[in-house]
Amino acid sequence: MPTRAENIRGYVEGIHYHWLAEKSRQVLGVDALAGAASVETRFRYNPDVESLPAMVPAVIPMLLMLIPAILTALSVVREKELGSIINLYVTPVRRLEFLLGKQIAYVSLAMASFALLLIAAVWVFQVPLKGSLAALSLGALLYVGCATAFGLVVSTFTRSQTAALFGTAVLTIIPAVQFSGMIDPVSSLEGSAAWIGRIYPTTHFLTIARGTFSKGLGFGDLRMAFVALGIALPLLVTLGALLLRKQER
Repeated sequence: MPTRAENIRGYVEGIHYHWLAEKSRQVLGVDALAGAASVETRFRYNPDVESLPAMVPAVIPMLLMLIPAILTALSVVREKELGSIINLYVTPVRRLEFLLGKQIAYVSLAMASFALLLIAAVWVFQVPLKGSLAALSLGALLYVGCATAFGLVVSTFTRSQTAALFGTAVLTIIPAVQFSGMIDPVSSLEGSAAWIGRIYPTTHFLTIARGTFSKGLGFGDLRMAFVALGIALPLLVTLGALLLRKQER
């Protein structure tokens, strides 16, 4: 629990400083620390500890996971409810082709949303983008690909739009907020929560978003996050294609 640990650390440092002052008075008869240089902690990134530079880059990944995943899941489930999914059953279209055709449209829509979120972050909330815009944009493209692919996976085992809506919302918003490092670092998690945090795509795009916004990082500094997203994208697409049945039971 990082917040509680920082409070305890502050108390211990205060007690230690008070003990040094008391010892200096007993040994030297004066407060030897009164005129000495003091050591203060300063944050390298976001030194003023403002909430907007910390939270705005974190909210962007959450929104880009939640909305595209829901829209993509609904697009497939809607066809199941209307019966138009029969076109997939009676034509030679492969399952992967069907899913990619659904996904591409929502990836384009999600990238447009990313552009609007980026403009809002920089111009409305006045959060400067200190790092590479190209790295952030490429990370967003890989990430929304993962988000839409995740929606396709959810759509394969739901039959109603209501179930798809709530299922996708729960399966995206909880890991994105609780396990991705948005509030607490992933390194502080334990057990299954730590495993979810390490493999969930939001964790890695959150690293890219905060790195480019607050730390001035580029491709070289964020390469491991790009590798993780590059692995997750084809895995999720393949999983969705395998789970989608070509014939209705």
